[in-house]
Amino acid sequence: MTDLTTQSCQPKVDKLDQPRVDELLRQVPEWSAATDLSSIERSYGFDDFYRTMAFVNAVAWIANGEDHHPDLEVSYAKCVVRFSTHSVKGLSNNDFICAAKVDALLK
Repeated sequence: MTDLTTQSCQPKVDKLDQPRVDELLRQVPEWSAATDLSSIERSYGFDDFYRTMAFVNAVAWIANGEDHHPDLEVSYAKCVVRFSTHSVKGLSNNDFICAAKVDALLK
């Protein structure tokens, strides 16, 4: 199994099926998939707004570098990150690559 953080997002991707989603979720265990496999998401908690915003900016840096951008819900001490691949109307490897890279920010 290749470490997702060493991979890069690709411009042409395929939509993933349930078995592949389940396999990739094991590599990012704190993320969950929508029941219709349209997205994956994770909620991150922080001590204060400053740390939340620092995290948001780091996520933005990763997203720009990978050219794969999440939906973010930001509040004072929490950020929900949600990835999906609009071009396939569901999930692709790119979503899991970015999820792993976002997780790596806090390790």
